[in-house]
Amino acid sequence: MIGLVAAWRAVAAMFILNGALFGIWASRIPAVRDRLDLTHEALGYGLLFMAAGAVCSFPITGRLTDRFGAVVLTRIIAVLYTLSLILLAMAGGFWALAACLFVFGAFHGSMDVAMNAWAAEVEQTFDKPVMSSFHAMWSLGAGLGALSGYGAVQVGLTVVQHFLLAGGLVAGFALALSWVRWTSRQSALAARSGFALPSGALVLVGLTALCGALGEGAVADWSAIFLRDVSGATESVAALGYAVFSVTMVAFRLAGGLAIARFGPVATARFGGVCAALGVCCVVSAAAAGLALAGFALMGVGYAVIMPLAFSRAASDPHVPPGQAIASVATLGYGGLLIGPPLIGILAEMLTLRLAFTALLPLAVLIVLLSATLRPVSLD
Repeated sequence: MIGLVAAWRAVAAMFILNGALFGIWASRIPAVRDRLDLTHEALGYGLLFMAAGAVCSFPITGRLTDRFGAVVLTRIIAVLYTLSLILLAMAGGFWALAACLFVFGAFHGSMDVAMNAWAAEVEQTFDKPVMSSFHAMWSLGAGLGALSGYGAVQVGLTVVQHFLLAGGLVAGFALALSWVRWTSRQSALAARSGFALPSGALVLVGLTALCGALGEGAVADWSAIFLRDVSGATESVAALGYAVFSVTMVAFRLAGGLAIARFGPVATARFGGVCAALGVCCVVSAAAAGLALAGFALMGVGYAVIMPLAFSRAASDPHVPPGQAIASVATLGYGGLLIGPPLIGILAEMLTLRLAFTALLPLAVLIVLLSATLRPVSLD
């Protein structure tokens, strides 16, 4: 068996890749929208196909992971996910984009499930609280992907050129680092059961994860458009919206272990909900890009530890096996990450994009109210 450092590095590379491909896409959404001349509503419906692809992939990937192992499946999906990003850049119309988004969402969701299963194996094998650090690497990758969009605009790369270059480089780097000898556990019983929606106390845990993920997904796909269309930022500055969100999320996820140990999971989650609410207020009230960027940064702090805390709480549930509990919460959580963008698009068409973002405020308040549900059962 390899050591913790090598295992952590391998899994972290996969999280970085998954986040980077998502960030690369998010940073160029305005360019894709303009090239295809899409309205807010049309873009929102297109992003709904991405959410549908992810949701459809969860139960299938769960069974495949148990049958073939998380490591093998994570690596295979990583290659397919990279190729699906490049397909997005080549879409020539709304329906072609919708089909590509469905495929992109399916591989994004599949890789999320597989790599989190691998992460759980590492955490359980070495008995170290490393899940939050893996999610920090996802955010780091997403931020780097978004920054690549800023650089691509500055040097005049087309979307196709950007996706080919950035996607190829990060995929090659991540796959090389992930190549370690690790044997995944398999369970025939789990393979037949697949994924289930949360039940009992896990319903509120899943709802809390959903509130955080909805906000995270909304910022990922709409921050650049908000900054450009509402705040009047240039395209290069608009690409920084998701970047600053991801940077603050990385920082607080890396510090999350210390915060949880010092203040406890409930207080940490409550602080996150308050920060998210303040961030939303800054964004929707911003008349210029500076305040909006500050709001996105606060939202990054706010949402940082919600998903890792939800996974930790699920794993400690006394009534549901850890794997099934984590999978059920992930279904709601990652579903929210992908449902948020189309929801914002539909609301933006009905109201305005600024008012659509206000829908995230009651969700942030709900995180504060539900923070007690994230306390692991083993804690007093």
